[in-house]
Amino acid sequence: MHFDKSPKEKPCCTLPTVKKLLEEKRRRESSSVSPSCSAASTSPGPSNTVTQLSSSEVFTCSGASSSSYTDMAVSFEPWTPAPEPTLGYYGSHPGPSFAPAFSLAMASEYGTQQQLPGFVDTMTPTYQDCQMPVADPTLASSWSPLGLSQNTQMSFGSSMDAAKLEEARMLLRGMDYSRTTGQDEDGDTILHIYTAKGLRECAFAAAERLREVGRLDAKEHKGKTALLVAVTANQPDIVQDLLSLGTDINACDVNGQTALHLAVHYGFPEVLQAVLSSRPAVNLEACNFEGMTPLHCAAISHSATMKALSTTGLEDVGLHSKAAEKLSCVEMLLSAGASLCSQEIKSNKTVLHLAVKEGNIDLVRYLLVPLPNIKAFVNMKAHGHTALHMAAGLHGNPHQEEILQLLLRRGADPSIRNLENDQPAHLLQSGPRGEQLKLMLKKRSASSRRRCMSSQDQE
Repeated sequence: MHFDKSPKEKPCCTLPTVKKLLEEKRRRESSSVSPSCSAASTSPGPSNTVTQLSSSEVFTCSGASSSSYTDMAVSFEPWTPAPEPTLGYYGSHPGPSFAPAFSLAMASEYGTQQQLPGFVDTMTPTYQDCQMPVADPTLASSWSPLGLSQNTQMSFGSSMDAAKLEEARMLLRGMDYSRTTGQDEDGDTILHIYTAKGLRECAFAAAERLREVGRLDAKEHKGKTALLVAVTANQPDIVQDLLSLGTDINACDVNGQTALHLAVHYGFPEVLQAVLSSRPAVNLEACNFEGMTPLHCAAISHSATMKALSTTGLEDVGLHSKAAEKLSCVEMLLSAGASLCSQEIKSNKTVLHLAVKEGNIDLVRYLLVPLPNIKAFVNMKAHGHTALHMAAGLHGNPHQEEILQLLLRRGADPSIRNLENDQPAHLLQSGPRGEQLKLMLKKRSASSRRRCMSSQDQE
């Protein structure tokens, strides 16, 4: 006998997913930042506290994999920005200022991890395609987080509300097993949802439950674990909580993006600080599926914000602040031991190539601070092109001459030829401006040859 199936019960309203929650959060926050740069329009998330929890406010789930979560506790206390950290990221630098004006005092060095042994500071006539050693991922095992004491409390380390945490635990204990450990049709667990909403106590209780069943690192359909959602939602306290419970710090999404990649892409210094506190486990040289390390992503993201800032007439306060935050992310990675000499897998570009190619004068200035072996770093090649070749190709860029001068002062060799047998002077624009810059390069090239011949005569 055939029986008609009862129709599936449908929710009376659209149910939230992690993707929708994060998109709504970013749209709300972008109202205070110029919409011209989506990657630079996020700001610190809402408070992590919940005003009240009851069984009626918690999601319902008819199955472990085929249904969605309803809305959960979403009442937030008014959010106020965390105070600016007063501690420096490393000894020689007072730490970034998140003031509207984009003006950061640059350090004279990044740290001991950046020294590259075995290079004598003399002008050499030729350079190899890549003379510089790429940092081993285990470099992170010997650094002190951000140049601070191991016992120094981080600026985001607010304590959890014990009463609300216990209330959340009791609530979860009274729920069905499939509701606390299952995933909806988008792959979201209860932990993903709580994390996206910034409900810290609820997220911690849910993480404890998932850890008991070995599902703390469950991934939603885009490959994001709860940790990656916490990073994207700019929730440093939840990031720290998840790390304390043993989440995989090097987990990546479907694009190969780790927590470090996402933190620097969005320009979240406090989240990055929380992730970097997990040394030595965190892999500073992890490559995403585009072959880029977190340092490469930080440089690209900062350049995008600076480009958006230039199109708004340099008067957008929100973009100024975001540019400062993204530059501080570059500083923090270098302080932690990220290698300046790491090259993109696809293009062989270093972070200097990426900064010069976009005409990012602020980042170029920072990267070209006095360092041991700076000459070898400046003359590294990306498919035959040095940074000087790329600077010569910045036709019409207002910072072209300054970038060329900075590179030359740090030992860039204008006589090096690329794979097409072109020197940087051959790539300059035509006209009076190009001739002026060409003369500058030729003078430096002649001076370099004289120094080289003088050193050979002395030998």
